[in-house]
Amino acid sequence: MKTKKVLPLISLLFVAIMLLSVGMIAKEYRERQQDIKGFEKLEDIITEVEQTEMTDNVEQSETLQEHKQSSRNLTPLFEANGDCIGWICIPNTAVNYPVMFTPEESQKYLRKNFEGEYSVSGVPFLDGASTPECDNLIVYGHNMKNGTMFSDVTQYRNKAYWEEHPCIEFETAGGLRIYQVFAVVCLKKTDEWYGFSCFESKEQYQKAISEIKDRSLYDTGIEPQFKEQLITLSTCFGDSKDSRMVVIGVEQIR
Repeated sequence: MKTKKVLPLISLLFVAIMLLSVGMIAKEYRERQQDIKGFEKLEDIITEVEQTEMTDNVEQSETLQEHKQSSRNLTPLFEANGDCIGWICIPNTAVNYPVMFTPEESQKYLRKNFEGEYSVSGVPFLDGASTPECDNLIVYGHNMKNGTMFSDVTQYRNKAYWEEHPCIEFETAGGLRIYQVFAVVCLKKTDEWYGFSCFESKEQYQKAISEIKDRSLYDTGIEPQFKEQLITLSTCFGDSKDSRMVVIGVEQIR
């Protein structure tokens, strides 16, 4: 008799767990869809006002010479949220987002949307130790399973992807900057050079570049020179919470 009574209870418990799981999945899906729509609205606000050919540079590749500049009207975003410092874009990928900067609370937008409300996706943000003029701009973004945010950054582990997407655009109130990806590295966030925003000397810069290139998943043939600004896009990768994939670019146009 006890067995007959227990079995229905187990069945009910199983059904309850299943319903709860489905409900949680549905809730997360709705939240992620809301995040996507929110970013689409922000993108609509940014009107492309100009497209011109990138000016020639002796050391630029043909790909860079053909790359288009697009100046965006970021003023409405700056007015809507003073924490917004610019816009990051890797052309023809899902990476096309505002970038936040809150040095006193660097991870403020880790789980908040542009409006400051809870968001599983968060908003890409600049490292608290960085400034727009520092030697290495470090921008963090989540590696989302639905392919949004910095998920495409992990695609750079394949050299063919780099060949198709060689440039990173970062636009601030100071203008548009184009960076050419020169290294892709899998690392731990505790690695010595990871997190450097400013290099105190040419030797320190060159040492970091040398280690970065040594650890890069493949050789791009690009050699950054001292005083050329770097940009590092960082996202989670692999099973360890400390593992990161970083894509590092060097500025080609100021």
